[in-house]
Amino acid sequence: MESLYLLIPLSVLLAFLIGAVFWWCVRSGQFEDLEGPAYRILQDDDAPHKEAQNSAETQKTPDSPADER
Repeated sequence: MESLYLLIPLSVLLAFLIGAVFWWCVRSGQFEDLEGPAYRILQDDDAPHKEAQNSAETQKTPDSPADER
């Protein structure tokens, strides 16, 4: 019985804490776009990375005739 004197206030405090965190998430817009991240992962990213473009451009530059000797 004595344990209930500790457990009931702790559970009420925990419930208020969870409610406050949920309320903060709702007010800050965490649940505004629920479908966007699901569709974003399916989009194909055809643009190569900038580093890959730079290395490809350096390989495509013609060598000067002086280097062929």
